[in-house]
Amino acid sequence: METPGLVVQGEAASFSTALRSLLNNPQYSDVCFVVGQERQEVFAHRCLLACRCNFFRGLLGPKLGPGMPSPVVLSTVPAEAFLAVLEFLYTNSVRLHRHSLCLEFVVKVMDVEMVCEALQVAVTFGLGALQERCVAFIEAHSREALRTRGFLELSAPALLPLLRSDRLCVDEAELVLAARSWARVGAAVLERPVAEVAAPVVRELRLALLAPAELSALEEQNQREPLIPVEQIVEAWKCHALRRGDATRGAPCRRRRGTLPREHHGFLDLPLK
Repeated sequence: METPGLVVQGEAASFSTALRSLLNNPQYSDVCFVVGQERQEVFAHRCLLACRCNFFRGLLGPKLGPGMPSPVVLSTVPAEAFLAVLEFLYTNSVRLHRHSLCLEFVVKVMDVEMVCEALQVAVTFGLGALQERCVAFIEAHSREALRTRGFLELSAPALLPLLRSDRLCVDEAELVLAARSWARVGAAVLERPVAEVAAPVVRELRLALLAPAELSALEEQNQREPLIPVEQIVEAWKCHALRRGDATRGAPCRRRRGTLPREHHGFLDLPLK
């Protein structure tokens, strides 16, 4: 059996600095954008943009022939917003201000890999319109978005609107797994218990949607690695025992768009007598 080779990892900061030096640098660039009403020229590199963003991959297409192609005109995009997006694509970080964001352009370049990071920016800066667009995008691409690194790095306030959504196209069992992965990452970064990290958001998980066998398995795992308050699991069991979806206010039972049907779902929506 072949032994794995030694992994040599350099400093992320120096790598990011090197890539930032290429930003809007005509040297070695192979594409030019003419941006905004001022028609500012911005130089970039096709291979980097194409591998980082589906929007640019489709916009630029395959390179035809040698030399610099004709400039790509984006007259409706403010230059500052365009440069902010490029900086993020080149370095995976950017310092944003309210006036540097252009909602239409950010939404246009949004893809599964970037949407959670855009959501975090929207929540951080209180950009309601952008937050709504990000949530809607994640609702339509839920399973893919939940598997991204950006999802794992969301703050609790950014995760809450997702867990509260009825339109997520994902089953509750998969959502519970995603929430556990998110909490594990946060616990490692913050050096806090998983349950403590999960506490601000875990109440939004709709455990009563799970079948009894799934709920039992979750309860056993929760004993090994606490994530969900015991009383929340008890409330879900109460819904099953009383065969009433609103048997307790603490156990939300509304099905999401992606909830897979289970035998007990027929009584979840019945009113309590």
